[in-house]
Amino acid sequence: MIYRKGMIALMIAILAGCSVAEEEKQPSSPERDVFERRNTAPDPADHALTPRSGEQAYARIALNCINKQYPNKITHVLNSAADVAEPAKLTPVFYGCYDWHSAVHGHWLLTRLWGQDLVPEMDEEIAAALAANFTAEKIAGEMAYFKGGDRAAFERPYGIAWFLQLTTELREIAAGEGSKAEQAKEWLARLEPLEAVIVGNIKNWLPKLAYPIRLGTHNQSAFAFGLFLDWAARSGDREMTSLVRDKALGFHRGDRNCPMAYEPSGEDFLSSCLMVADLMRRVMKDAEYASWLSGFLPEIPTDGSDDWLAVGIVNDPTDGKLVHLDGLNLSRAWALEGMASGLSADDPRRASLLASASLHGNSGEKSVRTPHYSGSHWLASFATYWRTRRGIETNSGNPDS
Repeated sequence: MIYRKGMIALMIAILAGCSVAEEEKQPSSPERDVFERRNTAPDPADHALTPRSGEQAYARIALNCINKQYPNKITHVLNSAADVAEPAKLTPVFYGCYDWHSAVHGHWLLTRLWGQDLVPEMDEEIAAALAANFTAEKIAGEMAYFKGGDRAAFERPYGIAWFLQLTTELREIAAGEGSKAEQAKEWLARLEPLEAVIVGNIKNWLPKLAYPIRLGTHNQSAFAFGLFLDWAARSGDREMTSLVRDKALGFHRGDRNCPMAYEPSGEDFLSSCLMVADLMRRVMKDAEYASWLSGFLPEIPTDGSDDWLAVGIVNDPTDGKLVHLDGLNLSRAWALEGMASGLSADDPRRASLLASASLHGNSGEKSVRTPHYSGSHWLASFATYWRTRRGIETNSGNPDS
């Protein structure tokens, strides 16, 4: 058994360094053509001999993609011919899982499950995969990329918010005891210089942001603000807390009657209304939040019903944009639970918020175990965020709550 585990760790370390040329040398499956082979992840539901828990399946999805370089969607500013390179050379840590931000939250997923001891039978494999990527040399490559010309806005705000969630996770594990805490301290120390660059970019951006970004996709400000606040609470960065809290209150304290009837649009994976509500419970005291929510979403039922908010429908799970709606169901679930956590136990809206959260979360989880890489490369992170109640562990922006 010891020999077998050692071989697994060695294989992960070797695979993490594979080049695309090595990937191309792998023989095609006789059952699938090249397109299917490159765009289909192993189906985590195919486990008839050894059934997997949800956490095991999600960990396997992330392990299968954090070093999968292609297909790859890259948002990249070319400053010269020297910037023409394959993704693994441009951003040596976070190049897998189709795009930079999905690679980041794939690493977060593994760190979360590992740190919470939710997949102990996979601990060694996960640690080996993370160790292979969290090296000083690879992180220096990420630093160099972020410091390149015209990249201050790279992955802002969605991707960098997830990066701060990753370092938040490591910081929480490092605050504990034992071998995992020691390992987390080592990885965090290597990532902190990149964290400092990203935090600096955020602090330069926030004072200039004149309006909220209310989209249902990556540029949305409310979702990112929530993760910024959670990071600031764990890291002790009061300047960040103050900057984000002031912006959140300035942007949204006066919001009323958010038009839920207009949601979702056809490519949303974040609710414009619910993410604002989930943000504001972080920056308001309980009584103030309860009153604000009455004006912001007056249609929340008080009868415990779960059907007041329709679940998003995906008609083609192979379409990378349409499948966003599976993510919407999961992010709605965690936002609804977050909203409930900001209300008193006797608030009559809590039952309907939690009932709808369950409906959306369960629907979203059914979509995670898809064989289609267009969804599987990122949906497992959303499911893990909801399942582990990541965003409800702290009212990070409100020191009095």
